[in-house]
Amino acid sequence: MTRTPPETITPIRLWRWRRNPLRRHGDLVEAWVVLLTWVFVVMGGALAGWAAASSVDSALAVRRDRVHEVRAVLTGPAPKTAPSRGGYDDDRVWAKARWTDGRGAVHTDKAKVNPGAPAGTTVDLWTDGTGRTVPPPASLAESMLQTVLTGVLVAQITSTAVWGCGRLACGSLVRRRLADWDEEWSRVGPEWRRLSGGRG
Repeated sequence: MTRTPPETITPIRLWRWRRNPLRRHGDLVEAWVVLLTWVFVVMGGALAGWAAASSVDSALAVRRDRVHEVRAVLTGPAPKTAPSRGGYDDDRVWAKARWTDGRGAVHTDKAKVNPGAPAGTTVDLWTDGTGRTVPPPASLAESMLQTVLTGVLVAQITSTAVWGCGRLACGSLVRRRLADWDEEWSRVGPEWRRLSGGRG
């Protein structure tokens, strides 16, 4: 007896996009939801990351333009010992310093210096447009790192949020499809069992 080889079933690719008797309206809707989800995951994440990175880069550039470095001198000797504090400390002390800005105005403020620095010691300070001392701006390398990390983080968050919304939409469509199948089987099931002699 010759054994008949099993037939090879070739899957139909992109069947949701093709007209066929088995395709339902919900299948086409699900195909569009999946396609749009991945488009927005890629494009939306990239655009959101680029926008966030550009915003951070612009903000850092503006801050670099608004502060400038000055050379100041201590008006008196600095304390010889730093006050004991918990947590992070760079072992420097605060001392009063004086400098002259580009318009000839004299300013005084506190600056971080090494303990025991004598009066007249020169220190480099960063000031803003009002003459107040401010922390030094981020370097170009630090700015680039912060910009890249912000862009990558925002892109990942945006893509994950879009993907999650797409999954929720597909889950809703699947539940709707199962409910439709149950409703159709409630109508077809009795007739099927009658024709099959109660074996269906």
